[in-house]
Amino acid sequence: MKKVPAINDLLAIMARLRAPDGCPWDRQQTHASIRFHAVEEVYEMIDAIEAGDDVELEEELGDLLLQVVFHCQLAQERGAFDFERVARRIADKLIHRHPHVFGDARTRTVAAVWEQWDRLKKAEKHGTRHQRDSALDGIPRHLPALLRAQKLVKKAVKAGLATPVPGDQRPGHGAAAKRELAATLFALAQVCQEKGWSAEELLRQEVRRAENKWRRAERKRAKVAK
Repeated sequence: MKKVPAINDLLAIMARLRAPDGCPWDRQQTHASIRFHAVEEVYEMIDAIEAGDDVELEEELGDLLLQVVFHCQLAQERGAFDFERVARRIADKLIHRHPHVFGDARTRTVAAVWEQWDRLKKAEKHGTRHQRDSALDGIPRHLPALLRAQKLVKKAVKAGLATPVPGDQRPGHGAAAKRELAATLFALAQVCQEKGWSAEELLRQEVRRAENKWRRAERKRAKVAK
């Protein structure tokens, strides 16, 4: 007897849980109600990777896959899309964005690969409602504030909207410099804790202010260019 692929079992189990006589909890869920579960599973996966624990990593990858299957089942019930379409879309995307592997392009360096990826991605979204008109677009709003700040700064500097930190104000590149910077970040978090402030929210507010400022500058520059 031919063995059924495990992914088919998983899809069938998820459909059964959502059936009228399925699990009461699973039947109550929506995309919105479980939206942050995937975030938690990703962090648990990271913990397993950093611990070098393959047993935990296998389990956490399964938990993360469950979130994908759950959302696909919900979408299928709405007539929006299903797991097959999700899998096909990412497969097609990988092929299209790797012409140096699946096509005739001759991209050889990592930097060139990233540049090609960004160019193809922008072309794919051009003319759609997901078109990215700003150099600052494409950063998830719900990223942790510090990670979002770094990604925003990277894009802003690349677009010429922000200037890199002057050389005389930068810490060194060695372990001691990293340790000093880490201690500074920790001390700032400690100050926020002592004052009853949320370090996450304070940084999130500052990121929003910086982003708004850079977007205004970008629009102004675009008008001048016309």
